[in-house]
Amino acid sequence: MEKRSLSIAGHRTSMALEPEFWTALETMAAERDLSLAALIRDIDERRTTANLSSAARLAVLRWYQDQAVTGG
Repeated sequence: MEKRSLSIAGHRTSMALEPEFWTALETMAAERDLSLAALIRDIDERRTTANLSSAARLAVLRWYQDQAVTGG
């Protein structure tokens, strides 16, 4: 696990994720032309789970599923 601190919507938060998830989030952010913090803020605003780390993992899963369907 790798723990990182981010500023999201004016407050500091920390998330612990496996390095592979951080890499995927960085790739997602680059693809959307967003900073990592902006991507995490978007995930935070849309999440339906209580835990931000879980929401981030689910966002990565959905992104890879979409990539598999679209071939992209």
